[in-house]
Amino acid sequence: MISRRIAARLSSTPALSRHLSTTQCLRKAPALSEIKPDNSQAFDQKQEAFRQTLADLKKNKKAQERMQKEAQKSQSASQAKSSSSSQSSTTEYLDDAGMGSLSLSAGEARKSEDPNAANGQRKKGPLSSLIYGTEEGREMDREIERSFSQTLARGKYVHSIVFHDVKPDKVDEYTELVGSWYPRIAGMPENKVNLVGSWRTEVGDCDTFVHIWEYQRYTGYHASLHSIQHHPDFPEFDRKLKQLITSKRTSLMQEFRFWPTSPPRQMGGVFELRSYTLHPGNLLEWETHWQKGLAARREVMEGVGAWFVQIGALNEVHHLWQFADLEERRARREQSWSVPGWGETVHRTVPLIQEMKSRIMVPCEWSPIG
Repeated sequence: MISRRIAARLSSTPALSRHLSTTQCLRKAPALSEIKPDNSQAFDQKQEAFRQTLADLKKNKKAQERMQKEAQKSQSASQAKSSSSSQSSTTEYLDDAGMGSLSLSAGEARKSEDPNAANGQRKKGPLSSLIYGTEEGREMDREIERSFSQTLARGKYVHSIVFHDVKPDKVDEYTELVGSWYPRIAGMPENKVNLVGSWRTEVGDCDTFVHIWEYQRYTGYHASLHSIQHHPDFPEFDRKLKQLITSKRTSLMQEFRFWPTSPPRQMGGVFELRSYTLHPGNLLEWETHWQKGLAARREVMEGVGAWFVQIGALNEVHHLWQFADLEERRARREQSWSVPGWGETVHRTVPLIQEMKSRIMVPCEWSPIG
């Protein structure tokens, strides 16, 4: 009698692991074959609507900021005047997040040694041309110095990129397991994490799933790990995940300052993740050239984001693009060569590359960017 009561009670109590059950695959793994061909017109319409929405949001934000500044200016004009005289000379090396520049010490040293450096002037002549190089070279130096003073990345966010190599016969089970867990943990405010997107590789490292997460600095990353791995359902998820994959790779990245990660959007189509391993010491030059070339690329292609790795696969850069289909990708890439500035970017950046890889991916159904 007692055993029956216990059995009845257990059967009526929902199991903690039911959310992670893989016995019935309700979610289907995404596939390139599901992308409709010749869908570029619908894609372009969604792209235009998305860009217009972003433009409107930026316009409204700037209007609000302008009104706030005007109100603050009228209220604290006298305070601003008195505080300006005590401002430290080092503040010019701090970005809007208050992060110090890598060139702080070098910049201060140059000012103390060269009185003309403060106003950007140098002695001119045959010798100075030999020492300082051509005008093009000096302009490159100025670009690099500006990049240092602003820092490469937006300091507010840290991103992780996670690669899961899934067993070919376990793809559907993996899709069901991760599709039940990832949106769930991303939706918990205490985890302090945003899921940028999840994709399955169809051309390249097939059956490799790629996930990109966003955290509030490294403290947010650490707090998120602690919160998620102490969730009562995590051990069961982790146990099942290890049975479905052959390997897992994670790197921590930051987004380039000039290319902020896209907010959630649903435009359909395919994605291309282009990964570049640079020769050591060339990241800053890469950033300088791409900052110019991105404007040309954006005229014909829809970028999702660009990141450089800080912990993990060092000297690695990832660019993520979105297209209506593979034919549209081909046409857009060819069209970009006709845009002024793009050819120069390629010419300058190719020598910096040690290795490069391209993956064609399709978004998972729970991916915020799809």
